[in-house]
Amino acid sequence: MKFGMNLLLWTAQVDASHDPLLAELKKTGYDGVEVPIFEGTSDDYKTLGSKLSDLDLGSTAVTVMSPEMSPISPDAAIRQAAVDRLKWVLDRGAEFGAEVLCGPLHSPLGVFSGVAPTRVERLHGIETFQKVADHAKACGITLAVEYLNRFENYFLTTAADTKAFVDELNHSACGMMWDTFHAHIEEKNSPEALKSVSDRLVHVHLSENDRGTPGTGQVNWTETFSTLKQIQYDDWIVIEAFGRALPDLAAATRVWRDLFNDPKDVYTDGLSFIREGLA
Repeated sequence: MKFGMNLLLWTAQVDASHDPLLAELKKTGYDGVEVPIFEGTSDDYKTLGSKLSDLDLGSTAVTVMSPEMSPISPDAAIRQAAVDRLKWVLDRGAEFGAEVLCGPLHSPLGVFSGVAPTRVERLHGIETFQKVADHAKACGITLAVEYLNRFENYFLTTAADTKAFVDELNHSACGMMWDTFHAHIEEKNSPEALKSVSDRLVHVHLSENDRGTPGTGQVNWTETFSTLKQIQYDDWIVIEAFGRALPDLAAATRVWRDLFNDPKDVYTDGLSFIREGLA
């Protein structure tokens, strides 16, 4: 099992100013970091890869989709833009050695049709991911499709929905992820839901119900840790928390107040809590 920290707590674009943070996360005991890929150049990510290698830090990656690049759009040109975008993201991830690309890759964040997802949308999504998954495999990266709660998207909102999507796609380079924040909102029985998707599970986010420090809120951590051990999950576990350092991200994640005293509390206390819980 490998422990990572999502860098979106601090930045949407990792650069030289974050070198001390990377070193501090390594010193704290992290095996790697989760790097946002939203913009930047090939050289930026190659440079980051060298720094991570020097620190002996592994990495995963995260991104989101926009309405202009929606994998489920009825417009074929927009779906192709989604393919092109995801391939670009995968290429950047390969440049710094990312093992996983996670996030709500399936549809735009915060966009709603006003009705339930349709079969046609699902088929469009599968068609898009069939084109992208081969590229992911060539890059040595596994796609981890993340479902979001119903207030952030409408296309995939439960573990069962996401497993059905990944099952129908049926590609070795594409699995699904589990995020305790979204599961806390949407699942009737989180342990049973987690067990039911274990054969497709390739990535885990541990995030408190208020997006603060894991262990300080209402997520049922005892059952979460017990179930992860029961299903013998042994891949990346990443802490995801959000603050107000990035106004656009704070708005997108609805973070209107401080959820912790200091970001250091999140990555130090959070990691200690998770290690103890899984011990």
